[in-house]
Amino acid sequence: MNKYYQLSQNGSEADIYIYGDITSWEWIESDVSSYTLARELQELDVHTINVFINSYGGEVAEGLAIFNSLKNHKAKVKTVCDGFACSAASVIFMAGEERVMNNASLLMIHNAWTFTGGNADELRKQADDLETISAVAANAYREVVNISDEELDQLLADESWIAPTDALAMGFATSIVGDSQVKGVNQSAKKAVFQMLMKAKQEKPLDGPQDPIPQEPQQKTVTTFLDALAGGKD
Repeated sequence: MNKYYQLSQNGSEADIYIYGDITSWEWIESDVSSYTLARELQELDVHTINVFINSYGGEVAEGLAIFNSLKNHKAKVKTVCDGFACSAASVIFMAGEERVMNNASLLMIHNAWTFTGGNADELRKQADDLETISAVAANAYREVVNISDEELDQLLADESWIAPTDALAMGFATSIVGDSQVKGVNQSAKKAVFQMLMKAKQEKPLDGPQDPIPQEPQQKTVTTFLDALAGGKD
């Protein structure tokens, strides 16, 4: 039975389970710190590291350190979201060359939080510091997503929960397991073209004078192309 935090090696692969809070002080068995993980990573001589995540997150600094430790390791890293990968845990999820979400799993991303006190100057400085920290943490997402900086910034500001299919579409994930409708990421434009043509086919004609040229041959061509795409033909 797997512990909340566990690292095990089997031949050329190692499995890491992060099923608890990410913290600099490991008070309970489920906690994981960058120091503990980095020390164990140094001892690994493997080709692949599988990181299984179910965590509400924790300290930004610890999450960034674990992210960088995994990215800098010579092994191929595969991250798997087994339940929740929230906050700092979602940053760790970005360390994978492969980023796999289960069909029943969620990512949650947001800007940095803190609790503070002090006078007006100290509070203003704390706000500035939080913006800097958030910007640095967001770089982990920017390395992999295919959305604009503005869209990513809005997702972070909205404290967004991201479903597997949305994570796949935006580049946070590279594949989904447990969904027969999703076959993983590929570089084919077939699906995108098919969706655009279907949308165009379903749109109503514009008001006003219509093109006098008969539309039936064009419609037949579009329908034939759609049928070919749906049937898996190139």
